[in-house]
Amino acid sequence: MPIFKMPKTSPGLSIADDEDILHFLNPDNKNRYVNARTALKNSDIYSLIYQLSADMADAKFVAESSRTQGILDNPTLTSNVHAFWQSMFAQLLLGGEAYAYRWRNDNGTDTQWEYLRPSQVTPFLLEDGSGLVYNVTFDEPEVGVVQAIPQSNMIHIRLLSQNGGKTGISPLASLADELAIRDSSNRLTLAALGRSIMAPGILSVTKGGLLSGKMKAQRSKEFMKQMNNSDNGPIVLDDLEKYEPLEIQGNVAQLLNQASWTGAQIAKVYGVSDSVINGQGDQQSSIDMMNANYLQSLSRFTNSVIAELNNKLAGQIKMDLRPVIDPTGDAYVNNISSLQKNGTIGANQATWLLQQAGYLPNDMPDKEQPQAQVQVVPSNDATKGGVNDDEDSN
Repeated sequence: MPIFKMPKTSPGLSIADDEDILHFLNPDNKNRYVNARTALKNSDIYSLIYQLSADMADAKFVAESSRTQGILDNPTLTSNVHAFWQSMFAQLLLGGEAYAYRWRNDNGTDTQWEYLRPSQVTPFLLEDGSGLVYNVTFDEPEVGVVQAIPQSNMIHIRLLSQNGGKTGISPLASLADELAIRDSSNRLTLAALGRSIMAPGILSVTKGGLLSGKMKAQRSKEFMKQMNNSDNGPIVLDDLEKYEPLEIQGNVAQLLNQASWTGAQIAKVYGVSDSVINGQGDQQSSIDMMNANYLQSLSRFTNSVIAELNNKLAGQIKMDLRPVIDPTGDAYVNNISSLQKNGTIGANQATWLLQQAGYLPNDMPDKEQPQAQVQVVPSNDATKGGVNDDEDSN
């Protein structure tokens, strides 16, 4: 009987965190995991993720290598460049890591990148610890499941990590309690509003009337029927009854604003001011200070992207964040104009900088030189000659 040697099912060592398994088996900590699709139903999270990912996609990649610049400007064949990068950045902000597979030709040149959902990718650590490999389940039936993909063929962007940068942690994990409180507060608010609508007022029976519960319910139905049949007219009651309509008290209004603090908590997790999601923000900060703080927060995420791209690609890649806070370029023009007025740069240098930024066309004609005005000054000889003529005439 032949002996078959079973193939190795795992290409390497699993790098999953043991705490994830423990929390998964622990029903008391069921709120630890926040699904990204569920989180996007929260208006504050959707607004923040959309703005951050869109602003990161508005930033311009700048690479020294023309080949690298080409794949960064046209990474995919199934979408446009802005939609691809916004999807990558949104997944990075939601899940803490984002994946893309590099399709390359025989020469090793990138032809296109394919966005991969985290559920399609399983990373492993090589047994000798020399690198990572990935098992990927592609959506295309012709490709199917591909095992042991080397890390050089994968774009793997990570945020905060607990295992030396091998994988990232989702920022949503820190919002589990806040979102659970928000859901409970919403249910409490809806229940309070529902009760206030179902009970529009209090009908009291005075003069020592004794009614059973069934008779009270019947009287309530008759009173509501009387109200509906009055066509918005006055309600007629006898001396044994008293009606008091309910009003929305201050405590009910407080319920409506009770969960507003979660917006500030969400903004804090992503390191931005709550004014990004229409919060109050810092009332003492100017617009320039707010833009500087937002740009600093945005650079924390873009640095993770640049580090991964520089590790996998050639060309010393950078991200120009100036279009994010200055989309029209007016602030950049004012800064260049101030440098020219201060004598730091010359007029030709200022023009060159504006042309490189795309604010001025490269084929712009030269500035016209002002024509010199000629001023006629009377000669001294003519003056002397006039004097002599006067003398001769005398």
